[in-house]
Amino acid sequence: MSSNKWDRVERLLGVETLNFLKTRKVAVIGLGSGGGFVAMGLAMSGVSNFVLIDEDVIEAHNVVRHVASYHDIGRPKVEVVSELIQKQNLDATVKAVRGRIEQHQDAIDDVDLVVCAVDGEGAKFLINDLCLKKNLKAIYAGVYERGEGGDVTVIKPYDGPCYACWASTLREGYIHPSPDGSNELDYGLINDQGTLDAEPGLWLHVVRVAATQADMALNTLIEGMPAHRALPGNTVILANGEIEVFQGHRTLPYSAEWVTIERNPACLVCGSKHMEAAVETLSLDALGSDMITLEDEDEVEENDRRN
Repeated sequence: MSSNKWDRVERLLGVETLNFLKTRKVAVIGLGSGGGFVAMGLAMSGVSNFVLIDEDVIEAHNVVRHVASYHDIGRPKVEVVSELIQKQNLDATVKAVRGRIEQHQDAIDDVDLVVCAVDGEGAKFLINDLCLKKNLKAIYAGVYERGEGGDVTVIKPYDGPCYACWASTLREGYIHPSPDGSNELDYGLINDQGTLDAEPGLWLHVVRVAATQADMALNTLIEGMPAHRALPGNTVILANGEIEVFQGHRTLPYSAEWVTIERNPACLVCGSKHMEAAVETLSLDALGSDMITLEDEDEVEENDRRN
């Protein structure tokens, strides 16, 4: 039996998988209540190479829903989370980028996976465009209002939906997960713009979604390895409280529903015509490589407070 610091992780994942994880690089975009937790979770599970991107600083109202402490108030989130990662994982290397992804698009050029943990549909769609162009897999997640539940999805370029067709289906349309198509998805938490109306929820509700995002990110990173698990769909919807996910069907607290969102061939972002143009721009290396947000509720709360 191994006696090193990664002993229990090795026993679960295997030495080969753990060594492989140490070679993978993950970008976490957005380090709020969810993104900070995801970054820490991955670091404590064997991931050792990170790019962290966020423009904000820790404020007093962040602390009760963040991995940071009151001693970190006023410090950049990327700096705080970078230090926490390196304290928990002595093997970790972290590139901390303070700013918005719009100004640092090249920061994710050499990563193996993108964790999208930002709020705001504009940023999500930009990240979606970048991941399509750079042939990067991404994990998105969202927390529903008051932390009543959330969803997590794996987006793989041109292998299933992009974020644009995923969001248009899940947020504004219907899903038919049963064989006879009888169950229609019922979101009831969407505003007139078709986006989530996030409201403050307890951190313990946020981190249930964040832990799922981190676990799905880890599982995506080790595709092809013995420890990889096949999932029953590309999207999981989590209930923290009792919610009506499908019309006429109540999903009980602490339970989940799996669905598969299909790619829309007519999608204006990843549709067939756009796919042909994108494939032409991919290098041979990119073609040979393998890659749903947590809502950063701290940012939502701060925006509401300022407005």
